[in-house]
Amino acid sequence: MIVLKDIVIIFALSTLVNYLFTKIRIPTIIGYLLTGIIAGPHLLGIIKMPHEIDLMAEIGVVLLMFTIGLEFSLNHLLKIRRIVFIGGAVQLLFTAAVTFVVVRIYHLDIVASVFIGMITALSSTAVVLKLLQERSELTSNFGRTILGILIFQDLVMVPMILFTPVLGGSHSEGSILWPLLIKVVLVMAILYVGNRWIMPKVLHAIAMTKNQELFLMSIFLICLAVALLTSELGLSLAFGAFLAGLMISESEYSHNAFGHLIPFKDTFTSFFFVSIGMLLDLSFVADNIFMVVYSVLIVIVVKTVVGGGTAFLLGHTFRGTVIVGLALSQVGEFSFILAKLGFDYKIIHQDFYHLFLSVAVITMSVSPFLIQASRPLANLLLKLPLPEFLTKGLFPLPEIDIPQLTNHIVFIGKDSRALSLSVMARRMNLPYVSVVFDPATARKRQQKGEMVIYGDATNAPILSKAHAETADIIVLSVGNLITSMAIVEKVRELNKRAYIIVRTKQVTDIDKLYSLGANEVIPEEFETAIEIYQRVLKQKLIPQKDINTVIAKIRDDHYGIFWDKDENKDEFDFLKEMPNIDITTQEIGPDCFLVNKSLAEAKIRQVFGVTLVAILRKQHLIEHPHPDIEFQAGDIIYLLGTSEQIANFSAKLLAQQSKASNIN
Repeated sequence: MIVLKDIVIIFALSTLVNYLFTKIRIPTIIGYLLTGIIAGPHLLGIIKMPHEIDLMAEIGVVLLMFTIGLEFSLNHLLKIRRIVFIGGAVQLLFTAAVTFVVVRIYHLDIVASVFIGMITALSSTAVVLKLLQERSELTSNFGRTILGILIFQDLVMVPMILFTPVLGGSHSEGSILWPLLIKVVLVMAILYVGNRWIMPKVLHAIAMTKNQELFLMSIFLICLAVALLTSELGLSLAFGAFLAGLMISESEYSHNAFGHLIPFKDTFTSFFFVSIGMLLDLSFVADNIFMVVYSVLIVIVVKTVVGGGTAFLLGHTFRGTVIVGLALSQVGEFSFILAKLGFDYKIIHQDFYHLFLSVAVITMSVSPFLIQASRPLANLLLKLPLPEFLTKGLFPLPEIDIPQLTNHIVFIGKDSRALSLSVMARRMNLPYVSVVFDPATARKRQQKGEMVIYGDATNAPILSKAHAETADIIVLSVGNLITSMAIVEKVRELNKRAYIIVRTKQVTDIDKLYSLGANEVIPEEFETAIEIYQRVLKQKLIPQKDINTVIAKIRDDHYGIFWDKDENKDEFDFLKEMPNIDITTQEIGPDCFLVNKSLAEAKIRQVFGVTLVAILRKQHLIEHPHPDIEFQAGDIIYLLGTSEQIANFSAKLLAQQSKASNIN
């Protein structure tokens, strides 16, 4: 009963705090930490059974690491093994070494200094990966580096836990080496066998029962069983859950498992952050405010510099260096386990233990703000006269020669949509240049012979290198509204005539992008709903003509409100003054009803309401066609009309083609 009361209190406070934080756009993690501070034993003390809350918090970390493992395949992990073992080792050893030197200045003994270096070197897997997941940056170039380093930190947790009693004088070093090696080999064997043979067959058999309840229970069993197994071997539960996720990641059912676990993961992860907040003793912070603030600043600076330096050695540009450094600048949750062990073995005394808890909770609390500020800070620092090797990294991309292009397409973005568009353009032999934010992606595509530029498209020199000033179409598939707005503004400054198409996430973003000069904005959520609705209508056997008409009407009604005239503009924009009007092209097939008919005879204006603007015939453009001109097979006709009128005309052409196909 008491546990249920504590859970209700936590949920009530979390809901209130998160509602307020969402309104003022502060990450929800801060809300959970604040909830723990308020309800914890050091402030209001309204949580009566913190140990039970800690148990639910541990389940939250387990589920978080399991879902992260599901998103990453074993093959993907093997691809970043250089980052995991080289980058992770460099970051951990150098952070521990620098911390050791700093602590020794304050006359702590060597054993305590080594131990403090160990616990400071670890970063928060739960905080950082949750933020990267929310920002869809887990698979980015810097995201892979951050993940690789965090995985290495989780791996070394085992020897650190085993090494702590040695520092405390309880065991000899030789007694832990062989058991450790045996455990590592055993875990790797379990992971390989499970990923290769066991999990795919087990999940297939369960899925064939078509029982979703059984499937969900099985996923929970796999996650918790592997976590328990690794815990029995001396590893952390969270690392075992990550391995369980990796085992399932190669299965065709991994996405289904991920979807089922998301609500449970989010709920239990909230308890983890609440439990961390409960550790902060505000009275200790108030009594030692200068020492706490000074220690927090030292930890953030040291970890940022070392983490960023590691990223630089791995080949990141200056921007990636700053992002990785700030992402790893906090003290991790697994450090709490080590700190408690160190306190129990009398390696560190009570005052320093409380100082560590304060520094750890505060650095975790400010971490979301530091990660959010990392990209703007990097852009600001890049305005300084920094040396070229620092801005471009140790392994810069080769400068590719972009020939002078006109009337080409510029694709901007690094996501799968932008990459797919460039592949399509290449197959159609359309001239294009891609601007990619991820250097690893840019390098791979350059090696395939594609016209790719690495850089931030918010910078005018990058756009100029892609000849954006002479392009006729520019496609933005970035996702982030602020970045998209900055790019649209820069593009419009360089090119007044380019047709700018922007992908965005929400319908509410449309008017902001139009106001900056975008010609067409495609909101993901709305277009996805339209696509689903089209499929529903098809299943209901609604005629394609009616479907096209309905969808065109929905788009006109929904997008029209964003085409209001700007009264401050002197320039008259015909299409924006008439929001429902569109221009499209249609090809005249050999069996089309228009072939060998004159424009006057076809009466397309009278019947369909569309106006013929021009005809492209054998690469020759015929503007303002005369009423006596006859249509020929292969003509490309340019039509002006509302979306609904064009849809009706297209349906007529489609019906003619289908009829001719059936006859043949």
